[in-house]
Amino acid sequence: MFGVDVQEGKATTLLADHLFSPSLLLAEHVERGLIPASGRSVIELGAGCALPSLLMATLPCPPSRIVVTDYPDKIILGNLSENVERNRHLFHKDCDVRCIGHEWGQDTAAVLPPHSETQVPGYDIVVLSDLLHFHTSHSVLIKSLTALLSRVRTSRVYVAAGNYTRPDICDNFLRQGEHSGLVWEEQDNTGAEAQWLGTMPVPGLTKEQLAVRKNVCRFWVGRWAAPDDTRC
Repeated sequence: MFGVDVQEGKATTLLADHLFSPSLLLAEHVERGLIPASGRSVIELGAGCALPSLLMATLPCPPSRIVVTDYPDKIILGNLSENVERNRHLFHKDCDVRCIGHEWGQDTAAVLPPHSETQVPGYDIVVLSDLLHFHTSHSVLIKSLTALLSRVRTSRVYVAAGNYTRPDICDNFLRQGEHSGLVWEEQDNTGAEAQWLGTMPVPGLTKEQLAVRKNVCRFWVGRWAAPDDTRC
């Protein structure tokens, strides 16, 4: 439902033409209601196909606003925009879905949601799917993340990475996030959670194959540190 085909330009370097396992894991969590999104504002950075975000837009109780972003390359952004429009008829009428170019570490004014004087700027949810392997970009990715995540206790960032991203690289990203005021909780993917628990069909993949892809992923939930949080 959310496939795109990108084969040239900057897209090849940034892998925006692929649907990797972390986005499938996030989509499964969206379907199961494990990413509470009803009435909230959502932004996905480096969205690629934007599977998790676009699936949120189809929920019976969807987010109020979803912004999917990627590198402002004509081909990458063009394909992401086409993917949004191709699926727009499936989106809930109460969900405003937009596609905007954003280079990590650059000014976020164009992608911040509108807010009133009574609202805290930023998004309730930030989604990062399979971005940690861009290890030389961790500092700019954290800069965008912390500029866009609303500074309230209920805001969350959902991060999924494939096991092909080395543990030390994941740790570097998490450590930089901690230095910027975030705390992380890695989610368990064992026991019953090792099974594929989504019910929506995924063309070309059986439940067993989906479970395998799910289990080659790591998944964290991040939030702003509270004053009483302690760190080792």
